Amino acid sequence: MDIKLQTPGNWEDYELLDSGNFEKLERFGQYIIARPEPQAIWNKSLSDSEWTQRAHAYFRKDKRNEERGEWICKPKMPQQWFVNYSQGKMKLRMRLGLTSFKHVGIFPEQAANWDFIYEQIHKIGNNARVLNLFAYTGGASLAARSAGADVTHVDSVKPVISWSRENMEASGIDGIRWIVDDALKFVRREVKRGKKYQGIILDPPAYGRGPDGEKWILEENINELLSLCGQLLASHNSFLVLNLYSMGLSALLARTAVRQLIGTCTGEQFGELYFTDPFDKSLPLGVYYRFWR
Repeated sequence: MDIKLQTPGNWEDYELLDSGNFEKLERFGQYIIARPEPQAIWNKSLSDSEWTQRAHAYFRKDKRNEERGEWICKPKMPQQWFVNYSQGKMKLRMRLGLTSFKHVGIFPEQAANWDFIYEQIHKIGNNARVLNLFAYTGGASLAARSAGADVTHVDSVKPVISWSRENMEASGIDGIRWIVDDALKFVRREVKRGKKYQGIILDPPAYGRGPDGEKWILEENINELLSLCGQLLASHNSFLVLNLYSMGLSALLARTAVRQLIGTCTGEQFGELYFTDPFDKSLPLGVYYRFWR
């Protein structure tokens, strides 16, 4: 059993510049932003004045609503811009935007999973059927489709689906199937239909709402979701990727749950995704579990 720390190595358009005091300073393309980061419990290495000088946009929380806030932008800082990610023949282009939830449209640490997905589909062959649940703006969907997979992309937020479509078109890709639905309800129906997938990607939030107000609570719903995915995943020549962002949940927990509820595998990888800033502070950004069989 080998728990691995993994950081993506091919991000020319992303860099973690500093972290600390529950914030992170990042470069996305030519723009630098500062935003909250609950995992950065240590001190900043750069001074507050250096952060202010370097950042083109700074996120400030709304004191009345901890989940929302606003961006304080310098002149000429756009509300939207694009970044590129490439690994071998995989060329992705994604639109970023400053949202009121502090997110910008991608989680750059997930590029390590995009590489894995792309490689697995090449091993399986063209037309592998891949299901991406809680798919957000579609980085994993783009990686799967660019490798030749038949991709079903499921998210409960219609504007996010539109954002994903923009990313697909910007990347010169087409043919992704878009589904606006609650992930758990969709998977239940797919099981009843007798569907099978060669790849399943799961990126569930700690809490969430479906399009009709369905409540998602990770600890309460993950077992049922994994059990259903076990019925959807092909018994051989298949793979699964699970991400967990909820603080306090471990890679070992993810491994145990998947192995019990989905079944055996011929190979696996699990651990933490992270970036290291120039001052040698490694910032953990979620845990992952991947297997193939």
